[in-house]
Amino acid sequence: MRYKILLVDDEMDILQMVKDYLELEGYLVYTASNGKEALEKISILPDLILLDINLPDFDGLEVCRRIRNFVDCPIVFLTAKVEERDRVNGLKCGGDDYIVKPFSLAELSARIEAHLRREKRRGEKEELRFCGGFVIRYGERKLYFGEEEIALTKTEFDILELLSMNKGQIFGKEAIYERLWGYEKEGDSSSITEHIRRIRSKMGKFQTASLIETVWGVGYRWIG
Repeated sequence: MRYKILLVDDEMDILQMVKDYLELEGYLVYTASNGKEALEKISILPDLILLDINLPDFDGLEVCRRIRNFVDCPIVFLTAKVEERDRVNGLKCGGDDYIVKPFSLAELSARIEAHLRREKRRGEKEELRFCGGFVIRYGERKLYFGEEEIALTKTEFDILELLSMNKGQIFGKEAIYERLWGYEKEGDSSSITEHIRRIRSKMGKFQTASLIETVWGVGYRWIG
């Protein structure tokens, strides 16, 4: 089993150096250079996250706050700050460890190994996806905005799941209907329009920009 590591840092030279080293150590390394990209990459279900505190959009502490209630893998902060309050804030917001820049690659590797040994992740990881302020937990079949759950019917979640797990792919009403209920089900595919309207309405109470795009004359696609 190859462990997956999500490496988040806006310094490209550090990002590439650490990525190359960890790949030689046998890890699967995914990278992000800002907070938004880090949230998008959470869906890979990393076994460990290396998270720089100083990021160009929102800092690593904010990234940690947003994901900590949904992701239980170790989070190790990479930081140039050495003040005690910064270390304390990192641990308080959900971090497990920190390593101060500049650091040796050997020390970083040892820290990673220690966390992964202690962790020994139990069972299957729950698949989830961050989309702006929304979080989709597929295992629980639930949608959240931040920590607040948005109540969806079974059919509404089925449609949300289909679209969000196939980002960018266009589905016509008939295709959605067939995916959900099959060819033999008697009914009207036009009901899909109403279901999507309701999903948009519920999500629109929290965020005005819709993550479901209408492609006129063709169907719908997820753009989150």
